[in-house]
Amino acid sequence: MIGMLSELAQKRFAAFHSHMEATDPRGRWLVLTHDNPDPDALTAATILAKVLRSGFRRRVTTAYRGIIGRAENQEMVRSLGMEFSQARRLKRESYRYVALVDCQPATGNNPLPDDLAAEVVIDHHPRRRRTLASAFHDLREDYAASATIVAEYLLAAGIPATRREATAIVYAIRSETLDFSRGADEADKRIHDHFSARALPRLLGRIQNPRLPLNYFETLREALANLRGVDTLIMSRLGTVPQPDIVPEIADLLLRMEGRTWSLCSGLYDDRVYCSIRTTNARADASRVMRRLVGRRGRGGGHGMIAGGWIPLARGGEAAVPRQQDRLEARLATILRKDPNRIAPISGA
Repeated sequence: MIGMLSELAQKRFAAFHSHMEATDPRGRWLVLTHDNPDPDALTAATILAKVLRSGFRRRVTTAYRGIIGRAENQEMVRSLGMEFSQARRLKRESYRYVALVDCQPATGNNPLPDDLAAEVVIDHHPRRRRTLASAFHDLREDYAASATIVAEYLLAAGIPATRREATAIVYAIRSETLDFSRGADEADKRIHDHFSARALPRLLGRIQNPRLPLNYFETLREALANLRGVDTLIMSRLGTVPQPDIVPEIADLLLRMEGRTWSLCSGLYDDRVYCSIRTTNARADASRVMRRLVGRRGRGGGHGMIAGGWIPLARGGEAAVPRQQDRLEARLATILRKDPNRIAPISGA
């Protein structure tokens, strides 16, 4: 199995192995995802936990903050038997080591307090300054999925994956790349193809086509009724959403409209206005665009063609959200060098 790994992958795992050998084998580990985790984060945490348990005999808990809201993600956790705890129910002092997957310290999108350093950080997003304070970090911006990185660890350690774990890896990569329609590295393709032979097709089908609640269709109707745009930028705004990950789902959908190269969707959840941007431009830096969009008051990040973030709800509560969305839309148009004064409803919406 090691033969299929690149020299980089082998060197990174060797460094990880050396670091793990230097940690206290009695110390408990807490593996954290970003808030409201997606398939990539859920899989990366699950597989890293297996590497820690099977490869290094460590005691591990996997956890997240927020909710697993999207129907596909709920079905994934249920069908594949993934075990996760709510971070707010755990005592931080019970764990000696913390690992972050698919996110980084001090970004505002994970449960690790800003004043604490992570022991291990594994991610495929652009490096953040605070990540350098972690004892070990493996960041690969060229990769489309963090799950690819930890799957390489699994292979390098010689640990066999169960068929459910193989299914998780395959779905995570497909989900993150939209079935390889957006940025993927050769490593993502190799790992996907390798584990496809072990994946369970019926479970993949069940995860990709779950039953959807009524509020999904109500939110979709609202999104289509609020389409706005200028030039190749299309946008939609939502009010209060049932879960924050409906926002990126709508942004993905909007980008499929003919003639559009950028999309934005925003919506309110738990005193935050969440926003997601997508682009068809493979050379774009959506993460940089998002950080400019939310400014100093908000938090945001991403990689390549996708990004997400949030700004705090303004004074005035829910009634203030439309004004905040006006500013977000105008600011994004300006960042993309489009005239914000020409933003208008989409004909036929």
